[in-house]
Amino acid sequence: IGMAAPVGALPDARLLALFGVGAVIMRGAGCTINDLWDRNIDKMVERTRNRPIASGAVSVPQAVGFLGLQLSAGLAVLVQLNMETIMLGASSLVMVGTYPLMKRVTWWPQAFLGLTFNWGALLGWSAVHGSVDMSVCGPLYASGIAWTIVYDTIYAHMDKVDDAKTGVKSTALRFGDQTKPILYGFAGASTASLLTSGVMAEQAWPFYVAAMLGSGHLMRQVATVDLSKPADCLETFKSNKRYGIVVLSGIVGGKLMS
Repeated sequence: IGMAAPVGALPDARLLALFGVGAVIMRGAGCTINDLWDRNIDKMVERTRNRPIASGAVSVPQAVGFLGLQLSAGLAVLVQLNMETIMLGASSLVMVGTYPLMKRVTWWPQAFLGLTFNWGALLGWSAVHGSVDMSVCGPLYASGIAWTIVYDTIYAHMDKVDDAKTGVKSTALRFGDQTKPILYGFAGASTASLLTSGVMAEQAWPFYVAAMLGSGHLMRQVATVDLSKPADCLETFKSNKRYGIVVLSGIVGGKLMS
């Protein structure tokens, strides 16, 4: 939405509000779906065994009913947008519903998570313009996917011992001792794609300053995280909210200065 804003203008406040509410609702729905699919696996993992469905505090029918409410609320938000965006948003439900299965069939579930979580890079532009400009949105989407692989691989290192025992796949297990060199590559790819998107959107200098600050933050994450300590992995994972704030500030500032 910020990248699609007119030159010299702030992002549309109504769209920001709708997307903010929608993101919270659909992220929650994704968590419910994940916990439904993984309820038997979660029982065997120390960090997740006390989740409501896995522990039995919430029954499967109750969880399905709650999911129905979440999806209905998400639909109520989606129908406030133009038809192109409604169709694009509805198409993401396939990924939302199948993401939890990826850890059973591929070593790259973090990449599939990136495809799912960053769909908003396409939706935002469509909501503003009624279509998707892939010269801007394609690199922005790719940047988000690479960023997701960085932070979710770090997160996956928290559970790598239990995952190995239960047969769950992840990039943390796939990369193993080479995790940090590989994540440096994905961090660099994320920054390069973000810069490309900015060039195509004709962003001004605040965007590029923010992009490089964000790049430094990603590189520092990879350099300093102790992948053998779950608590440190969690703190590093949480620090990505600061990366998001920096990049968003740069996008908005760059548009205002263009």
